[in-house]
Formats: sequence, C-alpha cells, structure tokens
Amino acid sequence: MDTTYWTETDSPLGPLLLTADPDGALTSLSVPGQKGGRTVLEGWRRDTGPFRAVEEQLGAYFAGELTVFRLPLRARGTEFRERVWAALDEVPYGGTVTYGEIARRVGAARMAVRAVGGAVGANPLLVVRPCHRVIGADGTLTGYAGGLDRKVHLLTLEGVLPA
Repeated sequence: MDTTYWTETDSPLGPLLLTADPDGALTSLSVPGQKGGRTVLEGWRRDTGPFRAVEEQLGAYFAGELTVFRLPLRARGTEFRERVWAALDEVPYGGTVTYGEIARRVGAARMAVRAVGGAVGANPLLVVRPCHRVIGADGTLTGYAGGLDRKVHLLTLEGVLPA
C-alpha cells in the first residue's frame, strides 16, 4: 500500500489539510467542514517535506501574487470526473464558467449539467483546481464544497467580485 503524506497549513480560508502521494504529487486539499473533504487516517505520515512548493505557491496566491499553480497533481476519479477536473484547470484566474459550459467542453450532453455539478463538487483539490470559478447559468454563486463564504473570498481575491 502506498504511503499518504499529509500536513496542515494556515490560510485565509482556515487551516488547509494537504495530502500527497509518495512521488510528491498533491492528491487533495481540504478546508475545515468541507463537504466530502478528507480527514487524516491511521497510517498516514505527517511530513512537511513534500509540501514546500504547495505552501509557497498558496502563500503567493493568497497574497495576490500568483495566478497559475504549477504543481504536480494526482487526483483519482472516474473518467468523466477527470475530464471535468481537466476542464476546470483551463478556467483562467479572474474568470468564471458555467456548469453548462463545462458540460460542453467535456463533450457531455446539455442534460449532463447535474453530473458535471457532481464532478465539480467532488473535486478533491480545492483552490488549486479552481472549482470556485464555476457559477450558475444566471450568474449566481451556486454551491461550493468548501462553503459559499470561501467561494466569495476566492472570487473577490481574483477580482471577479468587488472587494
């Protein structure tokens, strides 16, 4: 069984739980109270070493100095979820996209918007994989696994919402 490394780091969103695989690829980033977020399991190894670049880039992002994360990511999901997550990676800093647009980008039928929402909600890499940039078709801020207050914080930081 592969070792899972973990650490916690402070952020404006609260303490972040980070996990990585033995190769140092980030496998999850969770916030307190996150729907579907991870919790430390027995057998995981606490080690800050694999997370130096992540912590550095998160600090720069929250300071408004970084707009693109350049980190090895390794989140596992169904083939559909992985396509949706890849589409999230293409949404630029300061931009937004609708669930319907994500469905179109992954070649899903318009009726698949609910499935896209499920895949977005199951994103295990909050902040670095920008599911906070997905909004409703009418421009409303719809659900966010980390809580709508955190979504507002991130979109304000990125200049989408007024400060």
